[in-house]
Amino acid sequence: MADCVFCKIIDGSIPSKKVYEDDYVYAFMDITPLSKGHTLLIPKEHVANVFELSPETASHLFSVAPVIANAIKDAFQPAGMNLLNNNGEAAEQSVFHFHLHFIPRYDEKDGYKPIWKTKEDEFTSDIITQVADEIAAQLNK
Repeated sequence: MADCVFCKIIDGSIPSKKVYEDDYVYAFMDITPLSKGHTLLIPKEHVANVFELSPETASHLFSVAPVIANAIKDAFQPAGMNLLNNNGEAAEQSVFHFHLHFIPRYDEKDGYKPIWKTKEDEFTSDIITQVADEIAAQLNK
């Protein structure tokens, strides 16, 4: 896609600090990192989000994910790592080319804090069962 910043990184018209590349995926350093080693992994094929990923592209991308994660772990020995992906505006996606963030965590005061507010009052066991059945029905079409 002509106006996609990640497609421009893949074709070399925008420079990046590449850490991995094969025929299907490209991994590079985030230019606004949250921590040392913050890396992005993207498919070379332009897909906006996870909903557009083909099973084949997803399979390859996620087979490379532990390779990238372990390289970061071996290089910097973080205490942990967050993998982050946002899909769609409502999920705060900012670049509409699928990308997976690898965010090494060195301690709980490193500047990254996902805020998670559960809704257990709204989702009773019966409602959770109904939701599970609706998702399973879509998978079994």
